[in-house]
Amino acid sequence: MSVPFKIVIPARHSSSRLPGKPLLDIAGKPMVLRVLDRAVQAGADEVWVATDHSGIAEVVEAAGGKVILTAADHPSGTDRLAEVATQLGWADDTLVVNVQGDEPLIPPQLIADAAAALAADPAAAIATACHPLESVDEFFNPNVVKVVMGADGRALYFSRAPIPWARDAFAADRSTLPAGLPAFRHIGLYAYRAGFLKRYSTLAPSPLEQWEALEQLRAMAHGFPIQVMVLDHAPPAGVDTADDLERVRRVFDLT
Repeated sequence: MSVPFKIVIPARHSSSRLPGKPLLDIAGKPMVLRVLDRAVQAGADEVWVATDHSGIAEVVEAAGGKVILTAADHPSGTDRLAEVATQLGWADDTLVVNVQGDEPLIPPQLIADAAAALAADPAAAIATACHPLESVDEFFNPNVVKVVMGADGRALYFSRAPIPWARDAFAADRSTLPAGLPAFRHIGLYAYRAGFLKRYSTLAPSPLEQWEALEQLRAMAHGFPIQVMVLDHAPPAGVDTADDLERVRRVFDLT
């Protein structure tokens, strides 16, 4: 059964690797509009693009999308969403899915599933996703964030370190992942309750968050549960680099 939810697409113009990324062309449309197309298909009752750039706002408005201008100096994407929830006066129990502005291939059903996962766990503040890791190189790669979950599906910890650590198996061989190891890669898709978003900026940063450079650890350090849905496989990757952009362009050229 579908649940009511909102979508916010943060779209910042500045990017160290791809300046002006939301406005880069993908098969005749700026990237931000490609993401907006996917988000609209997810069935949310409202979809907003949150940006600090007038050019992005103009492009979205010209396409008939909803735009909200936010401050340029937010320390995290979560803080930007909190400003949106506050500006629009959303009730604390409103479900808000954050769809990154560089995910033009995100499956619309995945967005809806994130909202449903949060709705199904009334005590959770956040829902996110993961998928099984099969590559030992990714398991040991600090740029790949891992997550371990409890029996209730909630996150126990997120880390750039290889967790869980198979003590005996890795003592003998680290060239492959041992069979049955519950190794999962975290996917940076989040659904939030608006009440949590409004509280987030008041929470003191956690030492774990700072050491790992993972902002979701702030929520966990302050006792906010995170529900994690497990996908069968990884969704299509987003756009971080020029090579990523060309890969995505090829996908659209073939459709």
